[in-house]
Amino acid sequence: MADTKYFKFQGKIVFIGFGSVAQGVLPLLLRHIDMPRERISIITAHDRGRAEAASFGIRYEINPLTRENYRAILGPRLERGDLLINLSVDVASSALIGFCCEHGILYTDSCIEPWAGGYTDQSVSASRRSNYGQREEVIALRRKFPAGPTVIPTHGANPGLISHWVKQALVNLGKDILGHTAIPQSKAEWAQLAMDLGVKSIHCSERDTQYALPRKRVGEFVNTWSVDGFIGEGSQPCELGWGSHEKYFPPEGRHHDHGCKAAIYLDRPGASVKVRTWTPNAGAFHGFLITHGEAISISDYLTVRKGDQVLYRPTCHYAYHPCDDTVLSVHELAGRNWVGQEQRRLYRDEITEGTDELGALLLGHKKGAYWYGSQLSIDEARKLAPYNNATSLQVSAGVLGGIVWAMENPQAGIIDPEGMDFRRVLEIANPYLGKVVGAYSDWTPLQGRNHPFAEDVDASDPWQFKNIRVT
Repeated sequence: MADTKYFKFQGKIVFIGFGSVAQGVLPLLLRHIDMPRERISIITAHDRGRAEAASFGIRYEINPLTRENYRAILGPRLERGDLLINLSVDVASSALIGFCCEHGILYTDSCIEPWAGGYTDQSVSASRRSNYGQREEVIALRRKFPAGPTVIPTHGANPGLISHWVKQALVNLGKDILGHTAIPQSKAEWAQLAMDLGVKSIHCSERDTQYALPRKRVGEFVNTWSVDGFIGEGSQPCELGWGSHEKYFPPEGRHHDHGCKAAIYLDRPGASVKVRTWTPNAGAFHGFLITHGEAISISDYLTVRKGDQVLYRPTCHYAYHPCDDTVLSVHELAGRNWVGQEQRRLYRDEITEGTDELGALLLGHKKGAYWYGSQLSIDEARKLAPYNNATSLQVSAGVLGGIVWAMENPQAGIIDPEGMDFRRVLEIANPYLGKVVGAYSDWTPLQGRNHPFAEDVDASDPWQFKNIRVT
């Protein structure tokens, strides 16, 4: 991989958190951003990744951020024009974003987080502490700071790259189905294109086949990216963008009483909800419907309204089959009533084989199903960058794309991934994503469901969430 320098950065960079993703991002940052290493530092809550940071000569400080101390810690370390990269858990994104907007500091993260305990705080409604509620907090900051430094929440692989893959998929479908060659230039034009194509459902569809030795042990949660992050996400209520074509509201479904109202949530953990989905290599499979920011932002972005009336909106959600040992970990977690295992292990150097296949699956248009995304093997990932597996490198590539775009557009304000130039971000990320492919399929969630135990289905419309969900 050529050491192309995309930007000469004059400020300082501070990492908050240094888990698997941050460890994967650092070598890409050093490779592609032209700046002295002494202007980069790490603040983290745990003694993880110290050796990786030391191998690059980067300052490393264990100093957990809290609601009470984050301003005192960050104030002396950051000033106007600097960049804060938040890849931590249990640190409130909205608090850091507010701080950065006040002080003219660029900001990016890979998901919106509350302070520790925020997702389970029973004094706050499930709606307010959901990913939807967390996003609405950030949108409120956008109204408070309508202009200022570029702030990009939720920009890794998913959320992040998935929004750009959706746009590329829409462009490809527009050309193949409508003969539409112009690239939309506004939110309204993207939403109209999706509506004209008849896209009813969008999955962030992922199948991870990476395999490691030693295998998962009893009482241990293993994963190919942040274990703490996945336990937190999987235990949260299931969330999905809710489409205008849907006829059957889930029995445990709940509407939000505030905000954009593009999404709903189910009153049960996301890792207990399965959906049918498809990727080119894996074919059809069941995935967990884990709450993710892209489910909300993509559905919101592609909404067509006439006044207060919603004319069109696609259903959007994550459909995730993690590596097989993580599936076993999730089953064990559910059996413990969602109390996380004491032993936790991240698979990286011990992985022996496998691929992470991650992309956007657009359903319901004239050609049925179209998937666009990344197929990255562990062998390819190791050749491309150190301190990564296939999963972390896909996320790291998305973080890098967001960082470069922020540096090139430093006064864009608080912006969703959907508001960025998808072509530029993918230009930065693609060299680290293995095979980037688009594939059509005749798959529908009704295929093969004529056995004696088949659930009740709506055969008139395969793309109803009722048909996609495994009940």
